[in-house]
Amino acid sequence: MLLQLWGLLYSSCVRFWLKWVVRLLTGKCELQRVLHGQKEGARRTLGIGNDNAGGCGVLRNALHVDEAEVEKCVKDVMKEKKIEQKDIRFKTNLHISLLQITGYKKLYLNVENLRKVPYDSDNEEHEEQLIELWNLLMPHENLKARITKQWCDIGFQGDDPKTDFRGMGLLGLVLFHTYRYFSKHYTNEARQILSRSNHPKLGYSYAIVGINLTEMAYSLLKSGDLKPHLYNVVSGLPQMEHFHQFYCYLVYEFDKFWFEEEPESIMHFNQYREKFHEKIKGLLLDCDAVLTLGD
Repeated sequence: MLLQLWGLLYSSCVRFWLKWVVRLLTGKCELQRVLHGQKEGARRTLGIGNDNAGGCGVLRNALHVDEAEVEKCVKDVMKEKKIEQKDIRFKTNLHISLLQITGYKKLYLNVENLRKVPYDSDNEEHEEQLIELWNLLMPHENLKARITKQWCDIGFQGDDPKTDFRGMGLLGLVLFHTYRYFSKHYTNEARQILSRSNHPKLGYSYAIVGINLTEMAYSLLKSGDLKPHLYNVVSGLPQMEHFHQFYCYLVYEFDKFWFEEEPESIMHFNQYREKFHEKIKGLLLDCDAVLTLGD
């Protein structure tokens, strides 16, 4: 009861006067102290999004604007907070943080929209990228036909990848693009993991892991858990490429995790998948988290 009373008293009265005294002593408002005092990245950007730093209505609105409106919002915030326009450091830091916030939301919408688009075997671009995927992973073996059991050699479950992608529901095209990105930009690592997935004792389905890790990356993005990583990695607008890079990290780290854990059989996959998921969420609790492949 006492704690509740103190919380009510602090939020309704003490906090206001405490902030007033600190501003009087330092000559800076709370938002200035956050943007000047915190290092670049998640600590700074997450700091302006909390209740303490977001006390003005203009700033609260600025957290929900489009990229094109960010510059105007920065000027409006400085005007409302009575911060001189010559404070270039404040202006630059706030601009970057607002870009990160708006960019994160836009990235989520882009991934969400991609989820709604199925893999289309009648789409020439999709088919060309699928063949490119084969050539990246199996450079020394020619694909004998478009529909062939050879697809199983790179982790698909049937003789036509489109069946696997469609079976993944709304995650199909997201998975296809993340597969392709990993194979194209981290070719050696992708080939190594594909080889390890065929281990006689500890092998696993590359396709099933791909589905689960794509879903994991998506859920972390949707929940906001991915913010610390992206805010630390991208000084500006997070892009789809950064989402793909995080997926690459998950694939690489899950493979290491799987072999270190040495599961009794693939039947325990869900148990170890959840354990790995909790590990990643734990890492993302750190405001300084940077989860990139090879770190």
